[in-house]
Amino acid sequence: MESQNPPQPTPDSSQQPSFPAKLAHQLKLNLIFRSKWAELNGAIGDLGTYIPIVVALTLARDLNLGTTLIFTGVYNIITGAIYGVPMPVQPMKAIAATALANPDFGVPEIMAAGILTGATLIVLGATGLMQLVYKFIPLCVVRGIQLAQGLSFALTAVKYIKKVQNLPKSKAIGERHWFGLDGLVLAIVCLCFIIIINGAGDEYPQVSEGEAEVDEQRPSRKKRWMKVIASLPSAFFIFVLGVILAFIRKPNVVNQIEFGPSAMEIVKISRHAWRDGFIKGAIPQLPLSILNSVIAVCKLSSDLFPGKDFSPSSISMTVGLMNVVGSWFGAMPSCHGAGGLAGQYKFGGRSGGCVALLGSAKLVLGLALGTSLVTILNQFPVGILGVLLLFAGIELAICARDMHTKEESFVMLICTAVSLVGSSAALGFVVGMGVYLLLRLRKLGCSDKPASMEWMQGQHGP
Repeated sequence: MESQNPPQPTPDSSQQPSFPAKLAHQLKLNLIFRSKWAELNGAIGDLGTYIPIVVALTLARDLNLGTTLIFTGVYNIITGAIYGVPMPVQPMKAIAATALANPDFGVPEIMAAGILTGATLIVLGATGLMQLVYKFIPLCVVRGIQLAQGLSFALTAVKYIKKVQNLPKSKAIGERHWFGLDGLVLAIVCLCFIIIINGAGDEYPQVSEGEAEVDEQRPSRKKRWMKVIASLPSAFFIFVLGVILAFIRKPNVVNQIEFGPSAMEIVKISRHAWRDGFIKGAIPQLPLSILNSVIAVCKLSSDLFPGKDFSPSSISMTVGLMNVVGSWFGAMPSCHGAGGLAGQYKFGGRSGGCVALLGSAKLVLGLALGTSLVTILNQFPVGILGVLLLFAGIELAICARDMHTKEESFVMLICTAVSLVGSSAALGFVVGMGVYLLLRLRKLGCSDKPASMEWMQGQHGP
């Protein structure tokens, strides 16, 4: 065998590819489309959370939508190129919720909260503290946060479908009619269409080589037909339908469109805005960013994309840099999110090309239409947004199915319940960790094994 395969001579350094060549090759691998239609479909999977928040803040707090689209578009392209998976870019939800609930929390306060949150995440990432947090948080607590976030998305989605929404005030204003261009029937039809096309997830389970050979020898017209159906970009079709209905609902919206980017300027932040931004915005946002935008995203990406084990420090740094840069110019504070990643994966996103495509579309729309785009998005059927958000939430919640013991499920469900009822991921995390530690202590008191061994066996962290 050795004579048939003689060792090859080691190439000298002059034959090694240069750094620019290696970088270009890696970027190509990260941005390549696994399937054109699937990646296009996956790009729509995150809009169920993105559109309602940015439209509400644009209408209620004069957020510069054009600037937000430009910066988040650039973020999408860069993160897609860096990570090679459909890494989402979403508005920071705790800051958005504070702004919508508090009339005095305006654009300067929003941007101050984004800058302070981003700076904190940069420090946590650069010092390695985020890696330490990621290492020692048990998996059952992470799953509790993911389950709570997924169920929160799903419950919000059902409200969008059932109730007429006042997005600027972020509240329901009455029951939705059955018929109409934003009626219950339309939402139900869209829901059924996506279920028929996408099902509950992957339609083709893994089979052994022998079964695969037999299957190939017996081609089935039904299987070929199902494969064609499953390849249709359902979310993209639904989104295009929503855009068409937006113009039908208010045809004169065309007259309100102004071409060209919005004016971009540095936001002036007063001392009062810095204080309120920190107390009312950054403090509530930080636990959510650490848990859902960094810890949960790292764990979910390794679940969905085996071999793609991203450093929490890297994720923390990219989230921090996005906000330390963009918030000065009025772009909505943004982060990654496990819900967005789950939604894009659900609808077919498998590579960085998915979010790079979405980012390119945002960039073009931001440069071409600016803030006037909000006049179109404000007419977009909210029931359809609810349908897209529902699937993103369910996909994220499904990740919690890998709890194998009653103890793990116990901790996860307590963490989820407290997070949902208290509307705080931080509170759910604290209670979940407390319950987990109490269970560890209980085991230590009932076991003859050394404490260190019991602790290591109880660690199921990511």
